[in-house]
Amino acid sequence: MAVTYRDAGVDIAEATSLLQNIRSLAKTTFRSGVLGEIGGFGAFFHLNVHKYTDPVLVSSTDGVGTKIKIAVAMNKHDTIGIDLVAMCANDIIVHGATPLFFLDYLAMGRLRQEVATQIIKGISTGCLQARCALIGGETAEMPGMYQTDDYDLAGFIVGVVERNRIIDGSEIAVGDRLIGIASSGLHANGFSLVRKVLLEQHGLSLEEYQPLLGRTLGEELLQPTRIYVDAILNLVRDFPLAGLAHITGGGLTENLPRILPQSCQAVIHRRQWSPPPIFSFLQEKGDIPEAEMWRVFNNGIGMVIVVGEEYVQDVLQRLAALQETAYILGEIVRRKSGSEPLLYA
Repeated sequence: MAVTYRDAGVDIAEATSLLQNIRSLAKTTFRSGVLGEIGGFGAFFHLNVHKYTDPVLVSSTDGVGTKIKIAVAMNKHDTIGIDLVAMCANDIIVHGATPLFFLDYLAMGRLRQEVATQIIKGISTGCLQARCALIGGETAEMPGMYQTDDYDLAGFIVGVVERNRIIDGSEIAVGDRLIGIASSGLHANGFSLVRKVLLEQHGLSLEEYQPLLGRTLGEELLQPTRIYVDAILNLVRDFPLAGLAHITGGGLTENLPRILPQSCQAVIHRRQWSPPPIFSFLQEKGDIPEAEMWRVFNNGIGMVIVVGEEYVQDVLQRLAALQETAYILGEIVRRKSGSEPLLYA
């Protein structure tokens, strides 16, 4: 008996049909520099080097992790793509890089065009928020590798910054202040622990309204990651930012030290802000130790800015005008020999 690729679980016709939807969604994100359309073997972007003195390309790749399991359980797939773009865009914006273009990789157990279109719609929305163009990607149908309704996502971003304007933390000095920009919630980190505590241990329903959260648990968990591109590009235009840290997996505990010079210690005053209710809700349900909360989750801070004390009030005013909620988290002090790079006070 003759066997086709479709008999093996891969529908080429469905993939071809999906490509038409992707083309129209991608076009909404196109910016100057994009050459051609979605569907070629490679994606083209023309970097106008005449706009720059000494341009440096900055790239990043990331995924969304097990937050995807929540999207699958809720059968809601139109925001998970925002998370994907955010994880990548927030990583390069901390270096002062302007995002240029984005590519995605979507692997599915079974290609469901409606679901895939919703995912790509979210990616397009994220690209618009990050000011970058969706210029290519790959959609793979992989029966046997994934369960029928499961999928995974990966994203790839490239940006550009002038070499003499790269932000890498080397300018951070004793006396600088720390400003935190609020997160929208959990973002896309720590979801294996979230699922274990809330869904496995406590058996909570994603559809159930939670008074403390003011919405259903599923709505809270699928709140998309905030993209900080507009805010940071606005700030770097007018202020000498000494350092920036994306508070992603590892929380403040792991991410802020990544940008600190050896001679500097960051002091965080934990009572300077009130994390969104999801964090206390999660900690109480799981009896999660305080140190673990700080090491796994963002606890309400998605981005940290290190800036000279003389610029603090102006930066806070600018962030407020940009409708960002921000807090003075602490300061940079001299690090004593043998001490940790970050101290919670």
